[in-house]
Amino acid sequence: MPKLWDKGYELDRFMEEFTVGEDYILDRDLIEFDIYGNIAHAYMLSKIGILTRSEFSRIKRCLLELLERARRGKFEIKREDEDVHTAVENYLTNELGETGKKIHTARSRNDQVLLDVRMYARERMLAVMGELLALAGTLTRFASEHREVPMPGRTHTQRAMPSSVGLWSGAFAESLMDDLRLLKAVYSLNNQCPLGSAASYGVPLPIDRQMVSDLLGFERVQNNVLYANNSRGKIEAMVVFALTQITEDLSKLANDLIFFSIPELGYFSLPKEYCPGSSIMPQKLNPCPLELTRARSAGNISRLLQLIVTTRNLPSGYNRDFQETKWPLMKSLEVTAECLVAMRMIFEKLKVNRETLMKSFTPELFAADRALRMAAEGKMPFREAYRKVAAELDRLEMEDPVENIRSKRHIGGPGNLGLENLAKAINAEKRALEAERRRLRSVYDGLRKL
Repeated sequence: MPKLWDKGYELDRFMEEFTVGEDYILDRDLIEFDIYGNIAHAYMLSKIGILTRSEFSRIKRCLLELLERARRGKFEIKREDEDVHTAVENYLTNELGETGKKIHTARSRNDQVLLDVRMYARERMLAVMGELLALAGTLTRFASEHREVPMPGRTHTQRAMPSSVGLWSGAFAESLMDDLRLLKAVYSLNNQCPLGSAASYGVPLPIDRQMVSDLLGFERVQNNVLYANNSRGKIEAMVVFALTQITEDLSKLANDLIFFSIPELGYFSLPKEYCPGSSIMPQKLNPCPLELTRARSAGNISRLLQLIVTTRNLPSGYNRDFQETKWPLMKSLEVTAECLVAMRMIFEKLKVNRETLMKSFTPELFAADRALRMAAEGKMPFREAYRKVAAELDRLEMEDPVENIRSKRHIGGPGNLGLENLAKAINAEKRALEAERRRLRSVYDGLRKL
């Protein structure tokens, strides 16, 4: 098949394979977005007189047929195609002849791939948001069900003060909601249309970039045509940074669960059906999903670093280095969604061992609370109360852990977790997410009807 850059000479076979890399494989996930981008671009070309209405109609019909073929697995991007843009354009040319060759007018593969990746990231970020909200909801329900189940709180990994299962799990639900706020901000930064920037310097034609942006459902046009190309890798890094915040939370949560479920503690029992065994030790139930979540969070960090260092100090304009930014983004989106699903499944079946947790309480866990009460009731400086309690640690009396939890009624304390407000916030975000999904579905339906 001819290359889009073909000028009458053959590229060395090794160099062709080296430069194409895995693009032809990765681009299979971009087919739908490339097709919709082509429809919007062709419609705009028809409005400025580059294509006739008849030519546009034939191109759109051919592209929608190709989309159905792709969904049935009947369209393949081959290595010799190099990328999805070439494969789609060659298909149009084979089907429509000279009309198909007109589709690339006023475009470069540079702004095409920017567009496809932005649309891909938009869809996949919405999927991640959905899984994040599902896990946050599960954690909030878990916290509510176990809000008064006492659990030793820890600092420096050592037993510190009375806590609860509700406080612990609710902390992660709130953290995920902060991650969502960050991801939504990055979603907005990603949601700007680069098409029309071409090779970084625009085109001498009266193209309507705003029309294309609106047709594709973007929040705005990415204005400066040079910045559009300079931002490749930068926007991807922002997305992956937001994803690392999610997976770092999941890593901490996984680490806690691994520790709290060891037999020596036994605070929780992991679902047996999620825990592979050992090939040599019959008794083993290994927390492999949690360990892999912990490990794969490190992968997101490494891909973030890859994105940052790949694009640092590049000269302005397009550079082939940008090709290496595609996989880190796509892999990080995939891994983050999978880790969220795995953690949600575990919490839906996680068993809380209340009796074990109650037995884990000993008098010294109440030392700080005792010192605080002495300071308040005896009108003495806290530091003096602290020393008095420290001197009589071996004589401290056991308190009721549940009553201790209930006594801490200030905002966010173990006795006032604010889970109802958290649940309302999660539901509101779910409604907003579904509204955005509906909006994008209407965008794609609208492209079909042009």
